[in-house]
Amino acid sequence: MSIFITPYFAAYVLCVTFVTGLVAGSFLNCLAIRTLTGEPIARGRSHCPFCKHTLSALDLVPLFSFLFLGGKCRYCKTKISARYPVVEFLTAVLYTMILAKYGFSFRALELLILCSLLILVSLCDIDEYIIPDRFILTGIISKTVFVLLSGDITTALLGALYGAFSVSLPLLLLSLLLDRLLKKDTMGGGDIKLFFMAGMYFDWKINIFALMFSAILGILTGLLPVSKNEEKHIPFGPSISAAYAVCMFWGLSAVNWYLSFF
Repeated sequence: MSIFITPYFAAYVLCVTFVTGLVAGSFLNCLAIRTLTGEPIARGRSHCPFCKHTLSALDLVPLFSFLFLGGKCRYCKTKISARYPVVEFLTAVLYTMILAKYGFSFRALELLILCSLLILVSLCDIDEYIIPDRFILTGIISKTVFVLLSGDITTALLGALYGAFSVSLPLLLLSLLLDRLLKKDTMGGGDIKLFFMAGMYFDWKINIFALMFSAILGILTGLLPVSKNEEKHIPFGPSISAAYAVCMFWGLSAVNWYLSFF
């Protein structure tokens, strides 16, 4: 926070960041849905997913419109999923935490982009159990640009490659082996691609922590009850994304704490 001139300026910047995060969360919700449905992203006004009525500006105020309307569509009165305000609020909190920790820096900017992509892939994986390649490719291109903008391109590039392959390559080899032994798919290719992309942004030791933590989160997710008539599918993308979100703030501390025992 030393980059901020005064505490008042710091509070102002963080408030603006929070509001920006709310708006970004609303956009990410829309982008994820339109990516899965094939609806054009750059064309067409926002509309109710049930009655298809075009929404006005008052219906689209992030978080507050949901609360003001009681979680229902103004026009057809159908209940709206709580996912919309939850994603908006979560995005706002993560954006604010990133800026508070990293200040005005390239590192903050690249993590804001990564955070947005992690939210996108989580939403898509929850809805349709897929992780679109376009988001993985966007993350790879984004990190490559930041590598090129770094002062030491060689060091930054090697670090990104070490991070990318530290978890994804062993997982790929293990997955291929288990697929052959068990005669079925054991791990989604999208999950491995996500580890590759997100791994570019972190040191290899932090990536190993992310793997272990995501596995724990995945197990806990698998323990959640489902209805008797519902076939149990466990999207792993949200667990991976949550683990890397934790790594943005406490990954290095967790690794150092673990290594202190040796």
